[in-house]
Amino acid sequence: MVVLNTERLLLRRLEPADLGPLHTLYGDPEMRRFYPDGTRTREQTREEIDWFLHGHPRHPDLGLWATIDRATGEFLGRCGLLPWRIEDKDEVELAFMIKKERWREGLATEASQGIIKHAHEVLGLRRLVCLIMPGNAASAAVASKVGMCFEREFTDQLGPCHLYSLALPAP
Repeated sequence: MVVLNTERLLLRRLEPADLGPLHTLYGDPEMRRFYPDGTRTREQTREEIDWFLHGHPRHPDLGLWATIDRATGEFLGRCGLLPWRIEDKDEVELAFMIKKERWREGLATEASQGIIKHAHEVLGLRRLVCLIMPGNAASAAVASKVGMCFEREFTDQLGPCHLYSLALPAP
């Protein structure tokens, strides 16, 4: 199911057929360098796809979505919206991961802009956050480009994290 389109990208729900290309990303130490849980096995990747087949189980409008090049049909990564409970507050994270062969093309920024518009106009969300590990300058740059500001550092069970946020106007 297609969630949204941008000029160059189509974002749709993950499908079982995405296992191979998604595992290629998740199994790459460079791609997962700034993820506290590190690389993922093929089975862990399959479990994530199963988890998000119909959106997030508790929030079906949210989830991680396959990010596809509209011109070629190439699987580029996964981006989306994830619900979290952070310091006793419900938050929705803007998440993005684009394959390294396509870094520096503005694709994460484009996907993020489309997701922000969807979050605001379709879902009526009033705030988004990005959770970025210290040292991840590329993700911090994407967050800044789409209007997010560094809010604070916090530490959870996975370690230190920088929280960037964006307030969205009332619909």
